[in-house]
Amino acid sequence: MKRKIILGLTIYTLVLMAVGAWLATTIRTSTDDVSRVIRLHRVELLREDFLIRLRQAQADLRTGDPARARAAAAVVERLTGQGDGVDGCFGCHHSAASRALLEQLQARAEGYRLALAGLAADGAGRAEMAGAEAAGEALDAQVLQVVDVTSARLEAHTLDALSEIARTKYVVYGLVVAAPLLSILLAFVVLRGLASPLEALLQATRRLRAGDLDHRVEGLRDEFAELSLSFNEMAHSLQEQMRVLERTSQLVMVGELAAGLVHEIKNPLAGIKAATQVLAQEAGLSAEDRDVLRKVAREVDGLETLLKGFLAFARPLKPQPVELDLDAFLERATAFYRRSHGLRPGGTLRVVRAAGPLPTAQADPMQLQQILLNLLLNAADATPGGGAVEVRTAFDADAGRVVLEVADQGRGISPQHADQIFRPFFTTKAGGTGLGLAVSKRLAEQQGGTITFAGQPGGGTVFRVHLPVAPGAARA
Repeated sequence: MKRKIILGLTIYTLVLMAVGAWLATTIRTSTDDVSRVIRLHRVELLREDFLIRLRQAQADLRTGDPARARAAAAVVERLTGQGDGVDGCFGCHHSAASRALLEQLQARAEGYRLALAGLAADGAGRAEMAGAEAAGEALDAQVLQVVDVTSARLEAHTLDALSEIARTKYVVYGLVVAAPLLSILLAFVVLRGLASPLEALLQATRRLRAGDLDHRVEGLRDEFAELSLSFNEMAHSLQEQMRVLERTSQLVMVGELAAGLVHEIKNPLAGIKAATQVLAQEAGLSAEDRDVLRKVAREVDGLETLLKGFLAFARPLKPQPVELDLDAFLERATAFYRRSHGLRPGGTLRVVRAAGPLPTAQADPMQLQQILLNLLLNAADATPGGGAVEVRTAFDADAGRVVLEVADQGRGISPQHADQIFRPFFTTKAGGTGLGLAVSKRLAEQQGGTITFAGQPGGGTVFRVHLPVAPGAARA
């Protein structure tokens, strides 16, 4: 936006400078034209004065009185004084015809002066006076011809100059009116370019203050686009923090509820379990009743498992992180899984080590084993017909984290369930508690790590547990 404003002001300034230069040039041209017309009018006045003096001399000659004819010497002087005016015409006429006409006029004026100069001498007769009079008549006709030609041209020059002045005047009036309007238009465009994005940001701030954390600012450009991006990131951060706070408050409530439930239910369950075991040992009990008691004992064991998981999620033990060799840990953990849970028919469990040496991780081995066990059980349930389950280790150089991956070849996770699989008590398995992944996520976050999942190109799902690197550990 700043660049656009600077560019717009620069263009506006250049336009004003160009208009000012054009206006100054036009005014100067018009002034020159007016000066030229004034000079032409002065020359025209000189011609008329020359014609008046010429006719006065002619009138003196027509009297035939030698005494008055001798007075023509004064006329000669007056006509000589007009020579500069006649010669001055050559500076304003440039066409060949006009120049020839003026040269002819100059020649006749010179001849007339010579004739009058002869009359000024003693003994001038009537013949000399008649010759001077004839020369004066010819000069008079020549002056009238020049006046006719130059008057038409002078009128045209005058009209052109007046027209140019009028045109310049209208242009100046137009600029006087247009310049403020153009300035107002430019100011409106600039203010609108500033006000619209600011209004959008202000409305977004009001909606954010009202609790609408899903609102985002879109469609802004230039510097405002960066500002809207920062605003959207802030809104997203606030939204995540609100979710964390909401989840934390829920966990606190669940923890209090879990402690009360476990306390209230655990003791009766222990009594029920003990009673069923005692009853199952009665000698006179029928096989059918004994089977019912065993079912009751299994259900009690299931309730105890549920309560333990509930309590582990609501009030997990504080982690005791240590420096952990992840490859050595996987060997022990997968061996324990094989002994305790075995493999499904046709299923395989492979451990794939990282391409290079791993830095030691900072994690609680007991809690990490519980996370791995939950992920392996889910992977086995996701491949009911058997299939390969891989446990892989890797190092995320960009994040500086050690990664533990559990990948299966099962049916994968449907998109509608992707946002819910880490929620407590959400499950798609018959008989599942929906606490395995929720507990795993809680345990991973307690250790400063994260857990994510993604689909695999060939089918199935891969869960990744990102763990922090132990302080001072370096990758070999």
